[in-house]
Amino acid sequence: MTLGGDAVERRAVLARIGSAFRPEAWRRQRDRFARLRRGRFWRVAAVVLAGIAGGWVGLAVGGQVLTPIGPADVNLGVSPSWRGETVINIAPLGKLAFDTHAAPLRFEATIAEIRLAAAEEMFQNPDSINRLGASIVADLKRGVVALAWRAVLFSVGTAALVSLLLFRSWLRSLGSALTALVMLATAGGVTYLTFNPGAIAEPRYTGLLAGAPQVVGSAEDVINHFSEYQAQLAGLVGNVSQLYQVTSALPVYEEDAATIRVLHVSDLHLNPAAWEVIGSLVEQFQVAAVVDSGDISDRGSAAEDVFMDRIAELDVPYVWVRGNHDSMGTQRAVAAQPNAVVLDDDIVEVAGLRFYGAGDPRFTPDKALENPTNEEVAALGVEQARGVAEADPPVDVAVLHDPLQGEGFSGVVPLVLSGHGHDRWTEVRETGTRIFVQGSTGGAGLRGLEHDEPTPYQASVLYFDAETKRLQAWDDITLGGLGLSSAQIERHLESDPDREVTPAEETPGPLETVARTPTPTGSPTPAPSPTVSGPPQ
Repeated sequence: MTLGGDAVERRAVLARIGSAFRPEAWRRQRDRFARLRRGRFWRVAAVVLAGIAGGWVGLAVGGQVLTPIGPADVNLGVSPSWRGETVINIAPLGKLAFDTHAAPLRFEATIAEIRLAAAEEMFQNPDSINRLGASIVADLKRGVVALAWRAVLFSVGTAALVSLLLFRSWLRSLGSALTALVMLATAGGVTYLTFNPGAIAEPRYTGLLAGAPQVVGSAEDVINHFSEYQAQLAGLVGNVSQLYQVTSALPVYEEDAATIRVLHVSDLHLNPAAWEVIGSLVEQFQVAAVVDSGDISDRGSAAEDVFMDRIAELDVPYVWVRGNHDSMGTQRAVAAQPNAVVLDDDIVEVAGLRFYGAGDPRFTPDKALENPTNEEVAALGVEQARGVAEADPPVDVAVLHDPLQGEGFSGVVPLVLSGHGHDRWTEVRETGTRIFVQGSTGGAGLRGLEHDEPTPYQASVLYFDAETKRLQAWDDITLGGLGLSSAQIERHLESDPDREVTPAEETPGPLETVARTPTPTGSPTPAPSPTVSGPPQ
């Protein structure tokens, strides 16, 4: 009996598979792999990889030291990181981060404990306070030196140990240790060469407030616990601001005749919690005025007018322009507040600054009205700008709700404040005018609940030079939306506060952009251009 062709082929395949599993075949494969491992390239690569991996692990595990700095015991640490930064950790409030260098190292300082005896002596003895500055510098230097030695010891030692366990060779272990040392020295050199002292002036605060409103986790909870939530928001702003003031380069609390502080808010959209945020920021940052770029109401109805009464509780002027959700009735309700300054094609001096403002020509809640198009809104802004171009003294700040309307003031005023899009961004035009668009200080009102993640509360504290009236810096404040308790304050410095402002055709040049993020889909103004816009909010 003979086998068919297919059967013969199957037996041949099975025979080849069987032969591969014979001891002789296994030995040949093992010998081939062993020869490869004995190759020079493999040996060197394995030693280097072991040194890199062991060095990073050792740095992560042992790169920290507890050192006394002044009246506090501080944990200094260095660890691998994808982003080079320096972090000051002040538990339980949060952290201040600075983008100080480009090397993949994270330096962190954490206050572990305040020694009460030393602190009491410092405050009771004026001489000890005078000596504190020099003492802290000396303490910090000793701590950094101790940290460097510890980082080297753990990084190099761990690399050597890992290599010894893998290769059972003292020579290879030494090679891995040298690799870790070179890696650490290279990272340190890059840190030194790329260190940017100016980053200290632009801190980034993030954190969670201890005791934050965890019970507020949904729209229903917000309604049921709204009073508690408002109070916690105000407390959150206060604590974050106090922490920020301690490490800030610009004054926040001290009276400073050279600085005018203005709070820019927008798009409250009838959210009562916005008043808690605004009130806390006014108090904590000691601002001279509040500027609201519109949409304080939602439907512009008479029933909403009582919402405007909270303006009177603020002890500073409240500069306001009408948004596309604000009716003329809303404007009258705002104007009825004793500290309100309503701008509707007016120039008014407030807190030493000259403001021009005009209301949005649209009222979109009334669908029966035929509202102006985006092109007409932009053209209106150009026409209004011509009317203030020759003002004497000149206008310092223009306030328009829609950036399309504000675009016409490019080359006419140094700063334009707008809102409307519920998305904060800013950039400097080639004319020298900065367009500053605020997010929603009311978390977009009920609209903030329409998305998967609530719209954050956003506001900014603007710092002006009292003599030149020019913007010097600003702090962007962002609070988590409804049900969240996160907070962030970012400092930005104006790179050329005294730049010349001239018409576009006379000053061609590149744009300077700061903190610009794309506008979400469906927002009214995806770019600050009079020819590109979506439907109004």
